[in-house]
Amino acid sequence: MSEAPRLVLVLTENWTLVDPADPMALVDLARQAEEAGIDAVMLSEHIVLGPSADENGLMDNPREYALPGNQDPAMPWPNSIVLMSAIAAATQRLRLVGGAIITPLRHPLLLARELGTLDLLSRGRLVVLPTVSWHRDEYEALGVDFGRRGKVLDEQLAVWEKIWRESPVSHQGDNYRFEDVWLEPKAFRGSGPVMWFGGSSIHPALMRRLVRYGSGFNPLGRMSDEELQGLAVALREAGRDPAEMEMVGGLRGTFPDDESTADLAQAVEDSVPDQLERGFTSYCFKPNQFTDDVGDWSEVCKEAVARVGETVKRGGGVEAARSAWATAGSRGG
Repeated sequence: MSEAPRLVLVLTENWTLVDPADPMALVDLARQAEEAGIDAVMLSEHIVLGPSADENGLMDNPREYALPGNQDPAMPWPNSIVLMSAIAAATQRLRLVGGAIITPLRHPLLLARELGTLDLLSRGRLVVLPTVSWHRDEYEALGVDFGRRGKVLDEQLAVWEKIWRESPVSHQGDNYRFEDVWLEPKAFRGSGPVMWFGGSSIHPALMRRLVRYGSGFNPLGRMSDEELQGLAVALREAGRDPAEMEMVGGLRGTFPDDESTADLAQAVEDSVPDQLERGFTSYCFKPNQFTDDVGDWSEVCKEAVARVGETVKRGGGVEAARSAWATAGSRGG
């Protein structure tokens, strides 16, 4: 039986369907998504937003994705780790993707404790996408140096690599120092939760993180063929099989105006074939782009699973797409 593509449902931006002050509604929608065949739910985060959150102008249609600089400062963001814990307790197989854990805003040991416990609670279903994010106001409000955020993330990843594998652990870095600490229990996997990385380009720091720590790549926007080939080459040079890297693309609806929903069938046809050809076999989608009735949630999820599955099958299947990307840039490939 051929492998099916994976659908990753973006859960925390469905403001037009559910009251953001009712997080249990999102838990119920995650349960329905699991029943409809969705593979994972993704939750993003901000701790606080400041005046520059809308510096690029508010999104024209409230169903659009939340992107850097297009958000109302009053946009609600429930705590993703707490919410994923509730979803873990209400589901059985659904993967839980912390799609934008802004790690430099927390101490790595604190996050290792929280994420490791969530991974245990979900029996290994947690996926973490650590990010430095984009919002300077947020960093300033929390007293964290925005200009050093990339270096802080790199040191946090090094701490996690040690603390999830062994105890006791000592660390002497530019940002964190501690001696002989135990963190028990560990995460579900001996190496810690699965980690994805993303970005608007594959810059050198992102390439290093992907090659050393990454199990998945979830870019923001369309990567060039050269960037993707470079990633495949870098993985092979590091002794890794690029086919094992989960390539996570997405569906984006085209809205006829600022008030209406998009057409799901058109979004699949516009998005999947090109991404499949370039090695992407998992796809994020946001249901409120395609309906204004929360009662249609399950049907929209089922339709997305079916349409993406059919389109991928017509395009040659998951295995062929993954293999083609994995050999990109190789001699004779």
